[in-house]
Amino acid sequence: MTFLRLLPAVLLGLLGPTVATAAPAFEDCRLEAGPGQPTIGARCTRIAVPLDHTDPGSERLELFVARVPALTPNPKPDPLTVIAGGPGQASSEFFAALAGAFGRIQRDRDILVVDQRGTGRSLRLDCDLPDDPAALELAEESLPQLVADCLAMLPADPRHFTTSAAVRDLDIVRERLGIPSLNVYGVSYGTRVAQHYARRFPERTRTLILDAVVPADVPLGPDIAPFAQQSLDAMFARCADTPACAERFPALDSRLGELLDSLEQAPATLVLADPLRGHAVERTLTAMDVRATLRLLSYAPETVALLPLLISQAAEGHLTPLRAQVDMVLGQLDEMLAMGMHNAVVCTEDLPRVTVDEALLAPLRETYLGDQQLRMLARICQHWPAGLLDDDLHEPLSGDVPTLVLSGELDPITPPAYGERVMATLTRARHLVAPGQGHGLAGRGCLPRVMARFVSDADPESLAADCVADLAPAPFFLDFTGPSP
Repeated sequence: MTFLRLLPAVLLGLLGPTVATAAPAFEDCRLEAGPGQPTIGARCTRIAVPLDHTDPGSERLELFVARVPALTPNPKPDPLTVIAGGPGQASSEFFAALAGAFGRIQRDRDILVVDQRGTGRSLRLDCDLPDDPAALELAEESLPQLVADCLAMLPADPRHFTTSAAVRDLDIVRERLGIPSLNVYGVSYGTRVAQHYARRFPERTRTLILDAVVPADVPLGPDIAPFAQQSLDAMFARCADTPACAERFPALDSRLGELLDSLEQAPATLVLADPLRGHAVERTLTAMDVRATLRLLSYAPETVALLPLLISQAAEGHLTPLRAQVDMVLGQLDEMLAMGMHNAVVCTEDLPRVTVDEALLAPLRETYLGDQQLRMLARICQHWPAGLLDDDLHEPLSGDVPTLVLSGELDPITPPAYGERVMATLTRARHLVAPGQGHGLAGRGCLPRVMARFVSDADPESLAADCVADLAPAPFFLDFTGPSP
């Protein structure tokens, strides 16, 4: 079993109810994607906002705000703000990892990065809960206490860490910085925040980019397993249609099923070399490890290209490569997401709209992910305090804000059908579907150029985007030296 990291209880302390109104003072800083990753230079500050927006006299929390200056000495007055996904990922870390995707926009606009409350350096909400659904099932009797212990570790009341609060925070930041309007980019869950900001403040939203969009009226959770299965089936079909892949890796779907069945009956124990310390360590590989890792590797075409090889090797008893991917992928997820923040959003905004009964769960058990993840979330949310929501949070976004919707053809969690659903109620929008791509398109192919042109012109209808059709899936690895030449 792996456990989510436990952070210190106070990353940024809560402030008293008094908040200064002077213009924020910025200082040089670095934005980091993660340990050992490149950093990005920026100008940073902290801006205090009410913990409870319904109570002006409530305590304040400090938001981490970064401004990455435009390359021109005379930037446009309306910066691009970047909103990360999760829920629970820090926008500062997301931007640092993908800064090049926004380089063309940065030529004449600042990039405004705000760590959403509960993430990154904005009072991160994190706690120690088992992230293995099977472990939570075994601990069902003690689950109320596990959740209570998690809640006790949080630095603030999680009921105040919602999308509704986040959009108010963002507009307070905009106002404090004297910005007339924003160009808003959101990815994955961040598209929910972006849509709600545009709904609440349409006159302050110059353009909207929704990358891997989550429709406002769709709850997160029930679609995860079916969409993950669709993505994996597409990979199986493409391998079968690719002669070299089909010859090297026959019957992938049945071999994966046999592997999962075997690990369900008896998890494998491996002795591996610790990559940091060099000595031998014992690792267990479970069916749930494999399921979770396959789903996350399905997000990007480069890692999809590894799946036939990893599955085939594991089915033949060579489990070390797959176990190494488990450590890397799930370890990165633990580092990336603030799970207290994740639960605060999902247990307030999503699970209350889902009836977790046999009619919903039975079809999920026909997928490789099964129903454990949804049942785990439902069990946690039974004991998690729900916050307050804006009445219209779950209504489809409508209006005429210029909007660019981006979808990856093979996205395993926010497929193109979600983009079409969002398009139905927008009057000035364009939907681009990238062939062979997965979750999140900002850094893919010509998309940085397309996004920059869209932000410059604010005209989705006339946007030149034929180049997106040139994108393609990555070729399959036939062995660990890479694809066939």
